[in-house]
Amino acid sequence: MQVHRLSALSDNYIFLLHDRETNTAAVVDPAEASPVLRALETLNAQLVAIFNTHHHHDHVGGNQQLMASFPDVCVYGGAEDKGRIPGQQVFLKEGAQVTFALRLASVIFVPGHTRAHIAYYFPPTIAGETGELFCGDTLFAGGCGRLFEGTPTQMVDSLGKLRNLPDNTRVWCAHEYTLKNLQFALTVDRTNSELQARYDEVRTARDRHQATVPSILGTEKQTNPFLRWDHPNLQSAVKSQDPIQTFAKLRGMKDHF
Repeated sequence: MQVHRLSALSDNYIFLLHDRETNTAAVVDPAEASPVLRALETLNAQLVAIFNTHHHHDHVGGNQQLMASFPDVCVYGGAEDKGRIPGQQVFLKEGAQVTFALRLASVIFVPGHTRAHIAYYFPPTIAGETGELFCGDTLFAGGCGRLFEGTPTQMVDSLGKLRNLPDNTRVWCAHEYTLKNLQFALTVDRTNSELQARYDEVRTARDRHQATVPSILGTEKQTNPFLRWDHPNLQSAVKSQDPIQTFAKLRGMKDHF
């Protein structure tokens, strides 16, 4: 399974999964159809699945046009998003599985950004292979999504599920927010040498107009403040030893950064 990162809108990423054996493709969170259609034409591939993480328009905006171009495509989304995702045919709950390119992905229920958000995790199939996490707007490189429909308790639980995945998992998040996320992270975790080094790398990459997605989950665990709600540095920064309160205060600070 090859993953192609497609740019869309102002800062969105769409992920096109390609099975070279069957020349079929699946797409994760098609914000718009045109980049997907161009990539499919280049690959001469047939689109068979749309995997949506949540209902926001910048993640489902291309669904209907893709369905018109590929009438047999199957549209997946969270069970709690019923009625909110265009064309949804499959309603997924925690622990469900989906298949693409002979690989099984586990569905992880991760409410917080929205009440119905899900993520898709493809574990490695052979030794040395990376896992692939498609997490929409729950976990970002260096950050996390705003809490539009959920609570801090829900988001900590959801991010905790993702934090428990293997360190070598590739994190395919849906926006190029990394540089600003790390700028904020440095204000609350100044003495973190891994974070300082990561910020320098990301700043250089963005100066060169290079993408910073995917990131690696092990790096997120070391440098992303929203996965470190139980670390003394972050608790000291917000003057709380309570994990939920620590996360909530960090998220509130980021909202106004």
